[in-house]
Amino acid sequence: MSADQVKNRKPLKFLQPYIDARWGIKNHWYPALFSHEVKEDEVKGIQIAGEPVALRRADGRVYALRDECLHRGVRISARPTCFTKDTISCWYHGFTYDLESGDLCDIIASQEDPLIGKVSLRTYPVEEVNGMIFVFIGDEDYPRQPLAHDVPARVADDYEYRTAYLLDEDTVLLGIRRHCVGNWRLATESGGDPGHFLIHRLSPLVLSQSFSLPLSARLTGPDSVIVNDKEWPKSIALDYDTLEHVMENKRLGVKTYGDTVPAGLNVSLYLPGVLYVENWPTRGLAQYEWYVPADDGHHVYWQVIAATCKTAEERQDFKVQYDNCWEELALKSGFNDDDIFAREATEHFYEDDRGWEEETLFSLDQFVVEWRKLVINHARGIQSPPNSHDQISAHPDGM
Repeated sequence: MSADQVKNRKPLKFLQPYIDARWGIKNHWYPALFSHEVKEDEVKGIQIAGEPVALRRADGRVYALRDECLHRGVRISARPTCFTKDTISCWYHGFTYDLESGDLCDIIASQEDPLIGKVSLRTYPVEEVNGMIFVFIGDEDYPRQPLAHDVPARVADDYEYRTAYLLDEDTVLLGIRRHCVGNWRLATESGGDPGHFLIHRLSPLVLSQSFSLPLSARLTGPDSVIVNDKEWPKSIALDYDTLEHVMENKRLGVKTYGDTVPAGLNVSLYLPGVLYVENWPTRGLAQYEWYVPADDGHHVYWQVIAATCKTAEERQDFKVQYDNCWEELALKSGFNDDDIFAREATEHFYEDDRGWEEETLFSLDQFVVEWRKLVINHARGIQSPPNSHDQISAHPDGM
């Protein structure tokens, strides 16, 4: 193919749904906040896939409603106002909504108003597990799916290199979340990309642990990427038995450092955009990463390290290790900051969709291609650009 042909080619037609998913995919569970970020009687506002969401904790339970008052569209979370445990009120004119149903149950400025009981604010399903709050984002009438269908799968108990499962009671999750430049698709693609190991070659984590992290993991055939599209959770993974680890480029005089291959290291990527790295940053731990769409040019980067802790002492030991080592060495400047730098450097190429036409993929991008196919074929829906009108639901009794 000539240079002109490469320059002028157009993306394959099948890729269009993925291109259209700029604002994310819908009818999936996404992490919203850590539990400690929403204390009793607090209200916090977030945005997922363009949808503003207000979270309130009352009597220990977290509720989620659309963070946009029906009256004049102001963000309810801008000045949190709650007078009872079962309601949330808009600070502007006092439109008050039932936390459970979203029904307009009172208006402080007009207590006998005929609008009361006739309209509702959108609500969202919420699940809270192991210190993380998840919200189901999507169509209001879409059947609620099990959270287990949208997080990495649980491996067998007798697996030699088994690491902590996200939903187990004895799992402890510690981590951070960061608002980053870059569309969620680019961030997700970079997570499991076997060709990007080069940027981590001199990372402090790799050098300090003497990890033999390859320059890349060369795919030896179509079976190098395992696609699980038969049941939920749906995922793709690298088959390490078929990979050829490239440790040196003699022509350029580039080599990897270290002599330790982390035992049980496996990388997989799940819908709606969750990376699962087993036995990382060290044996026995697991790293989860979510790339949650915020808007069409930003994502929330969740980095969570998981450990199985059966006793209070084990929990405390893990926290000491996380606070004094893993957060900085694995999640920040020691390793993952390189990933953030790379995603931000890519954003300009794709922000106007030019990149989908002009990108030049190579053999290691089979992983990326399979991920795109998984989204196109199995996402439960493509999120449309924000439109407040289709988020307001009428009460069954009408107006």
